[in-house]
Amino acid sequence: MRRPRSLQGRLLLSLGAVLLVIWVGAAWATAVLLRHEIEKVFDSSLQETAQRLLPLAVLDIVGREDGDAASQRLGAIRSHDELFTYVVRDDKGKILLQSHAADLSVFPPYEGPGFGRTATHRLYSEEALQGTVRITVAEPLAHQAKVAREVQIGLGLPILLVIPAAFVAVVLAVRRSTRPLRAFREQLETRSEKELGPVASDDLPSELAPLAVTLNALLERLKAAFEAERSLAANTAHELRTPLAGAIAQAQRIRKETVESHTAERGAEIEASLKRLTARAERLMQFARAEGGRLRLDRPSDVRATLRVVIDDMRRSVPAHRVTLWVPEVPVMSDIDPDAIGILCRNLVENAVQHGSQSSPVEVTLDPDGLLTVSNDGAVVPPERLANLGDRFERGESSARGTGIGLSIVSTIADRIGSPLTLKSPRPGTTSGFEASVKLVTAKEVDDFTKSL
Repeated sequence: MRRPRSLQGRLLLSLGAVLLVIWVGAAWATAVLLRHEIEKVFDSSLQETAQRLLPLAVLDIVGREDGDAASQRLGAIRSHDELFTYVVRDDKGKILLQSHAADLSVFPPYEGPGFGRTATHRLYSEEALQGTVRITVAEPLAHQAKVAREVQIGLGLPILLVIPAAFVAVVLAVRRSTRPLRAFREQLETRSEKELGPVASDDLPSELAPLAVTLNALLERLKAAFEAERSLAANTAHELRTPLAGAIAQAQRIRKETVESHTAERGAEIEASLKRLTARAERLMQFARAEGGRLRLDRPSDVRATLRVVIDDMRRSVPAHRVTLWVPEVPVMSDIDPDAIGILCRNLVENAVQHGSQSSPVEVTLDPDGLLTVSNDGAVVPPERLANLGDRFERGESSARGTGIGLSIVSTIADRIGSPLTLKSPRPGTTSGFEASVKLVTAKEVDDFTKSL
């Protein structure tokens, strides 16, 4: 039998086994002592009966006339079970008196006063008148065994009830004692890989408290390391903005000032490369913001306003007909940081514009429940590639240029707000295209959840 892996299971098994052994041992010892005491009580009763009957028998025998010296059997006044039977004999073994239910085969020859035993009876003998009158009282051993068994059963039945009650008490005590351990385990199980705050350990037993302290210290070191990494990426990307903008301006100036076509082409290539590097630096800043920034605010804001600002800004760099926006007439309030919503929406739209069909618009839709959907027409993405599009630097089969981290940024934000990114290809109801959707947590849902608590 394999031992349970959980501490609670091991405690229950160990305490249950110890309790069972103790109860069985105590019951066995009680049964042995009880049987011994019952035998002593019956022997005392047997001796007392013989010593009470013998003087009466002597008086009866001595008071007889000479012709009445024959054996006498006492008759029963009314029918009853005679547990004690006796015979009175003289020194030659002649029966002088016997009880009405006495079976002479039960009584062995007289061997002197005191206790005796046969295969079926317990005996006690006593004598009087210098050994000329002898009495032997017999009691069936089956009667003693029956009484002992009934007493043992009477004592054993409560024990059989106490043992399950004791086990239930052990289970409750162990579960209550291990409640802090279960709470500690549940905290660790429900944490995401990006939640590095300290784990509550106030109620942990002193034996496990050092483990929690060590774990929290490790989490603090990991958090500091990740924050340093994100800060480095964000600061590097931020610091690159100015020199990249200057380099782009120089490349554009070279293109305008040169008269050589070859130099102008090289300048255009340099400008395009610098713009791609600028876009990648911008994505790195967004990624750092998505991983480390605070995404939930104390106050809700209207998601519609954020989407309108993002789409209006994007229409300056792409034809206006390439992006369509539909929002409900009623406000859609959410406590998600508008900057995070803007980053999410911009990356989804840019991904759709770059990789979707150039002849059909990108449709951005927000429903009253907070579901943001961005869809575009184009080639169907295979399921095996669709499942990995949210990973870093994963790109589809399109020939369009891109950084490969746009959907990864969206996936990170969606995961942190508790709403996974859903990707579908083809679009629902069609045979082509691509659709990405994220459920934004609305203020109404937050209020409903708070009330349910």
